[in-house]
Amino acid sequence: MTGAQWRKSTKSGNNGGSCVEVADSLPGIVLVRDTKDRDGGTLTFGPASWQGFVSLAKEIGPMG
Repeated sequence: MTGAQWRKSTKSGNNGGSCVEVADSLPGIVLVRDTKDRDGGTLTFGPASWQGFVSLAKEIGPMG
């Protein structure tokens, strides 16, 4: 996606483990990809769906 500004999750460590990057700089969509496999595919969400996911993830916590 041209113009996407990617940022690594603040919950991702620096040990090369499970990391994701999010681009929420494009109007109407939020993109998510694996930091270790940037060309392996990108998930696309609507802003409301992404916000719902983030809110639920915060509520559940890291170990669910």
